[in-house]
Amino acid sequence: MPETEEHPLEEARPSVSGERQGSDVEQNVATDSRALESRKTKLCVLIGSGILQLPIWGFAMSYGVLQEYYFDNWTFEGSRSITGVIGTTANGVMYLSMPFLFAMFTRRWAHRRQLAAVCGTVIACLSFFLSSYSKTVWHLLATQGITSALGCALIYSPTTLSLGEWYASSNRALAYGVVLSCKNVVGTSCPFLIRGLIDAYGFRKTMGAWTAIVGGLSLFSIFLIPTHPSKVSIHKTHARRIPWHFLRHRSFYFYSVAIIFQSSGYGIPQTYLSTYARDIAMLSQTTGTLMLAVFNAPGIIASSFFGWLSDNKRIKLSVQVVSAISPLSCGLFTFLFWGLATEGAIGILLVFSITFGFFSSGYSATWGGMLKQIERESAERNEAIDPGMLYGLFNGVRGIGYVSGGIAGVGLLQAGFIPASQRFAYGTMYGPLILFTGLSSILGGWVVLWRWNPARLLRRISKM
Repeated sequence: MPETEEHPLEEARPSVSGERQGSDVEQNVATDSRALESRKTKLCVLIGSGILQLPIWGFAMSYGVLQEYYFDNWTFEGSRSITGVIGTTANGVMYLSMPFLFAMFTRRWAHRRQLAAVCGTVIACLSFFLSSYSKTVWHLLATQGITSALGCALIYSPTTLSLGEWYASSNRALAYGVVLSCKNVVGTSCPFLIRGLIDAYGFRKTMGAWTAIVGGLSLFSIFLIPTHPSKVSIHKTHARRIPWHFLRHRSFYFYSVAIIFQSSGYGIPQTYLSTYARDIAMLSQTTGTLMLAVFNAPGIIASSFFGWLSDNKRIKLSVQVVSAISPLSCGLFTFLFWGLATEGAIGILLVFSITFGFFSSGYSATWGGMLKQIERESAERNEAIDPGMLYGLFNGVRGIGYVSGGIAGVGLLQAGFIPASQRFAYGTMYGPLILFTGLSSILGGWVVLWRWNPARLLRRISKM
């Protein structure tokens, strides 16, 4: 009798092993659920970041079309030459403001990233809308070159920080490359979009339509990019200070100088290639727009390619070699193709647009490799580092290059021509611009000298 009474109780009591198995199953299900949710979130972040490239960069990358329109339909008070710096100023202001914005939203204001991006959307939309009522060239510069750029930078900085954090553990360079490819899709399509709008509706209605595009796409995309969980509540902790140890690294300054040189030449063709095609090569207005689109189209492939090359473990190239391929190639193609172009030579100009566009557009995708190297150096020294802040500073030094290149471009365009080569593009008013673009691009490839020891080289020469 006692045995029959105890037996059902033993059957009803769950075993310890059964509890552990059930617990393990629940943990596995929860882990799989979190992993699936993380993958979906990362995909949304990537999609949102890709769509945002249109409202952020579409105007700056298509400015050559607008500059051509301003010259042909001049109704503003002031000097026409000032319009030549609006596009480069917009790029420069965006990049120069990024170090400060990245610093703000890396830690202390990380929980306000989406709100900041919405505020940036409002600023950009108001700026583009007010620019449609510009009567002086200085008002045009202020709205299109400065305030709209600040708004776009306020959209870009917090969302890009989140992109880097969601892909911090793997494929970060590739994720940057994919987003940069979307940027070049924008650069390829937007010139035709803006040209079509201007031809059909005029300048004022075009800027009104662009305002609506920027507002709608920005708000939709911003809410696809949530702040990473690791940053949501960091403002409540004491760990707010940004680690600045990387400023003692030689590699940071080495890469920064290279970025300045590369960026100072990169903005020149974007601004002047369309007007060169019309004024010097005697090509049609449509062809000038095509040049600008063809310039940006190869970057669709190039950004992903250079991002993949930076992350690739089979093709073992140093960070310096990968980051030098782009500027050195750009310098070579500038001298060979743009410099040697003749009147009506649409073929050689198209070749220049494709080759320069491919290698220059892929340069930013090599920054992922630069970040990895500085992160490894910090790990070896047992130093903390914030990759987002470092990426923001790289954007800042790129802004220095854009602004200096834009200012130099206006002066060089008025410097005259090179008498020794009047048959080719070097002998036109664009000759000094072409030389500046080629030389600055080549100097951007000086990172190949990373391991170069001049003292050792001199000793070897003396022994010969």
